[in-house]
Amino acid sequence: MKTKLLSVFMPMVLVFTMMSCSSDSSDDLSGDSKIVTEYNYTTDELALADVINDYRVSQGMNPLQIINHISYKSEEHNEYMIENNVVSHAYFTQRANNIIEVLGAVKVGENIAYNFSTPSAALHAWLNSPGHKANLDGDYTHFGISISINPETGKKYYTNIFMKK
Repeated sequence: MKTKLLSVFMPMVLVFTMMSCSSDSSDDLSGDSKIVTEYNYTTDELALADVINDYRVSQGMNPLQIINHISYKSEEHNEYMIENNVVSHAYFTQRANNIIEVLGAVKVGENIAYNFSTPSAALHAWLNSPGHKANLDGDYTHFGISISINPETGKKYYTNIFMKK
């Protein structure tokens, strides 16, 4: 009897949990519809862009063009993860919709990483994860990157958003 009850209630709990994570209008993190044109890249962020493009070229793919607006959206997500002490793709739909609206994207993907000491280490981890590797190997044309350091822990947060235009 307990097994039967669990099999009935567990899907409902799962659905409720997933729905409770969705945002309402008060949680809209997509920002306004203005394009962000300025972004100051760190040495590590530029190194991450380089290792991603080096990997893509070595696999016969096109290098991706960096867009400041996408890097800004990546940085916003890193700040969210640091402030909330989470590593997640929360609010990805809002970020993707902003990039679609502001930049005219037809496809958006995202990779995140946490606590890797170097951009190469983060790339290596992504290459060893089928979902993240699929984004790296995707038919994207542009991207943005951000690496943020939690001031309390010193841990690095990485967000890499891909776009096809």
